[in-house]
Amino acid sequence: MFGRVPKKSDNSNLVILQFKELSQAYEVLSDPEKREIYDQYGEDALKEGMGGGGSSSGNPFDIFEQFFGGGFGGGGSSRTRKKQGEDVKQVLKVSLEDVYNGTTRKLSLSRNVLCKKCKGKGSKTGASSRCYRCQGSGMRVTTRQIAPGMIQQMQHVCSECRGSGESINERDRCQQCKGKKVTQEKKVLEVDVEKGMQNGQKIVFEGQADEAPDTVTGDIVFVLQLKEHPKFNRKQDDLYLEHNISLTEAICGFRFVLTHLDGRQLLIKTNPGEVIKPDQYKGINDEGMPQWQRPFMKGKLVIHFNVVFPETGVLSPEKCKIIKTLLPLSTSSSDMASDDPEETILHDVNMEEEMRRKEFQKRQEAYDDDDEEDDDDAGMPRVGCNQQ
Repeated sequence: MFGRVPKKSDNSNLVILQFKELSQAYEVLSDPEKREIYDQYGEDALKEGMGGGGSSSGNPFDIFEQFFGGGFGGGGSSRTRKKQGEDVKQVLKVSLEDVYNGTTRKLSLSRNVLCKKCKGKGSKTGASSRCYRCQGSGMRVTTRQIAPGMIQQMQHVCSECRGSGESINERDRCQQCKGKKVTQEKKVLEVDVEKGMQNGQKIVFEGQADEAPDTVTGDIVFVLQLKEHPKFNRKQDDLYLEHNISLTEAICGFRFVLTHLDGRQLLIKTNPGEVIKPDQYKGINDEGMPQWQRPFMKGKLVIHFNVVFPETGVLSPEKCKIIKTLLPLSTSSSDMASDDPEETILHDVNMEEEMRRKEFQKRQEAYDDDDEEDDDDAGMPRVGCNQQ
């Protein structure tokens, strides 16, 4: 493309010249502006400086990668490998109704994208040079003396190139991205929260995180966080509900309407003659949470019944007589002794305070026993040990 290769007896010089011409050819083919100048005016126009000039940061092996894929030479070169970008994680708070019925959330976010004008080069011509401050490493190391003979080293991102390791001429900088190679873009994502999803489950949007030159774009990951519900409590695929009933309802039966998470009205009732005991659980099949990716299969709805007993003084002696005639008496109540028993008075007992009182009393008795043993040891004569 750029003339005949000069004949050299030295093979190493020949390889260098071929590589140089290959680099020049790649520079022209990869730059649309230079390629247009070459097509119209030829090679001499490029040698005279048309098209901006300057050193190119392009890799001549990239053209082989475009045609054949992978690195060129030696089983793949590390310079053609792109680093992995960081994932962006965000918590998405959802209600129990959201994961029961399924919902779609539209979320607006801003992210970095490669500049469309300069195609992520940062310059008009695509040229760049190594940063003179960090020598292309993107990091700078500073030292300071914290004490006589003690020096502390600190590493930080180079302020000149912002960690890129490249320096772009101010006149050649892209006007759209100001040499940063990326611009801000607003994007709206539709997040589908499917039925039955669990707390902590992730919804991944692959390759939607911030873009950067020579970097594989990371993912945006939404982590579901289930908010507490005022009525229902979820345990895997089952729903739990606390419900209070009176003593009359526990004995004689009850009926109440429950509004489910999808708005349906469920009639909850006991069977005729059924008695609900305190702290009893009752379940309804197929009224729990839908299973993820199998929404037609559901768990149980479990109701925990709390029996509320009447306050003291509510029942008159006349009502108590009526209740006794309706309800069976226990064996202990009917089996009275023939002798004249002593009458007692019942009072309320706070079991927590009772246990604390007994624990304190137990420690006090142990302390008193230790004092008595010390007093006994003090009154006993000491016996010496004779050694021969």
